[in-house]
Parts: sequence; structure tokens; C-alpha cells
Amino acid sequence: MADQNCLIANDWVCGEYVRTRSEELTDATLQHVGITLASVSIGLLVAFPLALLARRWRVVAGPLLSLTTILYTVPSLAMFSLLLPVFGISAAVVVTGLVLYSLTILVRNILAGLAAVPEEAREAARGMGYGPLRLLFGVELPLALPALMAGLRITTVSTISLTTVGAIVGYGGLGNLIYEGMRSFFKAQVLTASVLCVALAVVADLLLLGAQRLLTPWTRGSRRAGKRGAARVRAREAGKAAV
Repeated sequence: MADQNCLIANDWVCGEYVRTRSEELTDATLQHVGITLASVSIGLLVAFPLALLARRWRVVAGPLLSLTTILYTVPSLAMFSLLLPVFGISAAVVVTGLVLYSLTILVRNILAGLAAVPEEAREAARGMGYGPLRLLFGVELPLALPALMAGLRITTVSTISLTTVGAIVGYGGLGNLIYEGMRSFFKAQVLTASVLCVALAVVADLLLLGAQRLLTPWTRGSRRAGKRGAARVRAREAGKAAV
């Protein structure tokens, strides 16, 4: 009875709302996850060749990075409005807008990761007979993974947040519920959808962090070595101070 009253009382926290609207919440969450996965995957596929292009021809790097930065500064409402005449009212509007937003982070992080690869590693690979493609995918890309994964984590979390804006064309996943709840001042709907959105971002970030740790085991060793070195330095400084 108390749970039913929370709907009538329009409380922020209402278990009855979650129970009676579980199917609606599940559908919105699945749509949110689907749009996010599609946007980040396509963004990665587009950003990778663009980063290679910028690395190959330095004259292209400046204009390309400037263009992705300008795209990132376009307000989301304006971005979706500009894409509407091209795609109509569809999920493609939201996905395309989110892909364009993702480029500024992904391109920069892929470029930074590739630039951080030690030249000695490239020379050693060439000495072993590695061609350009084998060098890229067998040596450079694995060594660039920490920077690439960092960019992927930031992009995924920001995309989960930005997907809610897709509610303006009816493809915002949990954003649809937040938007409808705000219009009707339905507190439980606004809070529940918002909490689910935040939970999605946290889970996605933890999953990508776990994947990064699995794919880059050498970074854990280097971090531990760094901590041991810092501890030794502190111990020596403490000893000098005591003398």
C-alpha cells in the first residue's frame, strides 16, 4: 500500500513505479545501449583511418583536428536539427551526431598513442622484416592501446550521456523517459531513468577498464616498478633527512 501511495504522492523514489514499468524501462535501456554501441563502434571505425591519414600527412593533421574540434563544439540540439533534413526522424540522426562528437577524442587519442610508440620498437620490427601493415597491427597498435583505450572510455561515457538528447527525435533511450517525466513532473520516472543512465556509464567504464587491463598486461608491471622506484627514492630521502 505504501508503494502504491508513492505513485499517488509522486515521490522521487518509488518501487511500485519500477515494478509496474519494468518492461518500459527495459526497452528504453536496450535502445540506449544499442545507440551507444553503434555510435562508438562506427566512431572508432571512422577515427582510425582518419588518425592514420593525419599521421601520414602532417599537413592534413592540423585541419583535421580543427574540424573535429569544431564539430564537438556544435550544440547537440543544433547538430540533430542539421542532420534531420538528411536522415529524417530516425535513430540514424542520433547515431550520426554521436559519431561526429566522438571523433575529436578518438582521433586525438589514436594519434597520441601511435606517436608514443618508441622508435626503437619500430626499427627492431623493420629489422625483423615487418612490412608497413604488419608493423602497424603487430607492433604499433598494441603499444598504442593504453592511449586508445583511454579515449574509448571517455568517448563511451560521454556518448551514454549524450544519447539522452536523442529524445528530441524520439530515439533517446532512457532520455525519452527523462524528457517525458520532466514534462509531466513525474519524479520517479525522472530519477529512475537518470540513475539507470549513470549506472550504464559506470558499468561500461568498468568493463572497458577490465578489457584494457587484460589487453595491456605490461602496463601493470611498469606501474608496479614505478611505485617501487618511487618508494625507494622516498626511503633514501627519509634516510638522508634522518642523518
